[in-house]
Amino acid sequence: MLLAQVICNRICLFGVAVPIVFIYFIIRLPMNMSVNWVMCLSFLLGLGVDIFSDTQGMNALAATILAASRKWVFQLYFPREDDLGNPIPSIRSLGLAVYSKYMLTAVVLYCMAVFFIQAFTLRHFEITLLRIISSSILTFLMLLGFDSIATTRREKRL
Repeated sequence: MLLAQVICNRICLFGVAVPIVFIYFIIRLPMNMSVNWVMCLSFLLGLGVDIFSDTQGMNALAATILAASRKWVFQLYFPREDDLGNPIPSIRSLGLAVYSKYMLTAVVLYCMAVFFIQAFTLRHFEITLLRIISSSILTFLMLLGFDSIATTRREKRL
């Protein structure tokens, strides 16, 4: 995912939309994993993107914010984790509607964090808002496509 993000950082549609694919790793981490591990892995992954993209810790901070709020976002749409058979969030384990809401909320949260950190001002609020919306839509569609083709052998047999 780190290599894919480094390649995707070179893509900028219409000067505003940037696909952010590495957060798929954070979104798909098992829900029963410790919050400390999720935050550490997210920080290291964001730091790796920062190192290769020369963004001075912006992705590391935004990824850590996403990791800290991931469980809360999940519980917003799926209140009882006891009903979840497979602790890894996916279309097959949650259903398309719940998983789409969860993923879209996580993507918008990450995009808001990273673009507001990058802008660090409200001077050009319209441009920042346009970047958040367009990047969120592009990222959401790409991640939904990734999830629809990413299946395990056990899931294929069913």
